[in-house]
Amino acid sequence: MLELAVSVLIVLGGLFALVGSIGMVKLPDLLTRLHAPTKATTLGVGGALAASMVFFAGFEGSLSIHEVLITAFLFLTAPISAHFIAKAHLHEHVELREGLPPTGRPQGWSTFESLPDPSADEDGDGDDARAAHH
Repeated sequence: MLELAVSVLIVLGGLFALVGSIGMVKLPDLLTRLHAPTKATTLGVGGALAASMVFFAGFEGSLSIHEVLITAFLFLTAPISAHFIAKAHLHEHVELREGLPPTGRPQGWSTFESLPDPSADEDGDGDDARAAHH
């Protein structure tokens, strides 16, 4: 029964990795292609790591912390790196910003734009500039 669970996790992980790889090739531009490695491929590697954890816990009788640490690192770094790639793409392609929804902040989507001027605060207590950030 344990072999079946390990096999299912490996096959599911492989299917997610395959879907992520196809998405990297088929999706039209960088911002949509970011979804493939950050979602599907992350789940694919996660499935292989889960299979490894189940295997070593069931057959070896020991719990390995390595797979847990790798999974935590993967799930923390994939969205952060995708965010930085998307942000760099928006900095490079200014024309894409017009199609984005409003942010509700005075800065907009790009961090190249300057922050609001705190000296432009009407009553001089600095609350207006801080309220714009929240």
